[in-house]
Amino acid sequence: MSENSPLVLVSDETVLEELLRMAAAAGCELKRVPDATAARPLWQRAPLILLDPAGAQEVQVARLPKRDRIVLISPDTTTIDGWHAAVDLGAEHVVELPAASSWLADAFADAAEGVGPPGRVLAVVGGRGGAGASVFAVAVAKAAAGAGHRAMLVDCDPLAAGLDLVLGAETEQGLRWPDMEVRGRVAASSLRAALPGSTGLKLVSGARKGFAPEPDAVTAVVQAGRRGGDIVVCDLPRELSPAAQAALDLADLTVIVVPAELRACASARIVSSRLKERGVVAQVLVRGPAPGGLTPDEVAKAVELPLLSSMRYQKGLAVALERGHFSDRNGPLIDAARRALESLGVAEAIAS
Repeated sequence: MSENSPLVLVSDETVLEELLRMAAAAGCELKRVPDATAARPLWQRAPLILLDPAGAQEVQVARLPKRDRIVLISPDTTTIDGWHAAVDLGAEHVVELPAASSWLADAFADAAEGVGPPGRVLAVVGGRGGAGASVFAVAVAKAAAGAGHRAMLVDCDPLAAGLDLVLGAETEQGLRWPDMEVRGRVAASSLRAALPGSTGLKLVSGARKGFAPEPDAVTAVVQAGRRGGDIVVCDLPRELSPAAQAALDLADLTVIVVPAELRACASARIVSSRLKERGVVAQVLVRGPAPGGLTPDEVAKAVELPLLSSMRYQKGLAVALERGHFSDRNGPLIDAARRALESLGVAEAIAS
């Protein structure tokens, strides 16, 4: 059995044939076992467990330990017996066929790719033009990669000249948005292999042609990154284009970068109101210096969003970026990026 083979304990031959058909279409090999005794040595290392009610009863009698990613395939999910089995086993899902065929096909594809726990998605938008949102998005992705996570930068701003310029990666080989025709499900491993960047940090960038990706393409790319366990960081335009809205709908957290200036606060408040209308969970990163002495709390109050963090002025940053040198060494920018990752639920990011 491949390490990525889901374990199947199903007595209904019709259900088994349907599972085998879906798995073959997804390029996934299933490992069928005849009973709970045969399942025991494979129980903990299988990426996914598929049981029918009879199989679930065998597992309960054999007292196999609870674990995640157990799916109970029940002919009728409304029966109390099915729900009791699900609760006793700690099953994550109780599904019916053929209603759940699409969901199971995706689960098989994930198993075939060796996909582990899903990643997280952070969206970054500027409170005004030139706020530094693109630079902060790159910093977050660099901080995630530096902490040992896989990261993916997704450029959704067609007028931002491309995040590869921020990274000094404009000559690296790999697909840019104009070269990509993606929609629906995209294999995470294939996507990463086609993109420029390092093993830890991959980049989906524009090509300095004002090309705006389609919302479906953004959705496919972000979902693939999340399924692959990546920390996906999306750089969004302030006008919240359809592509930006697609990213916002998938984001676990959105950060508005706001310079500590009165006019920036007024502009960011408009962006904030549009995010709220869409039901987006957002916080404010306040960037110094503050010419008029505005405090981070005052900026957050003016924008009417919770304060994520503040970032003081970083000497030499503008010169380094102009020369294509993006340093991930400790400093105000990377420190603020690590705090954003902590808020996103990536606690390990602040350990370095």
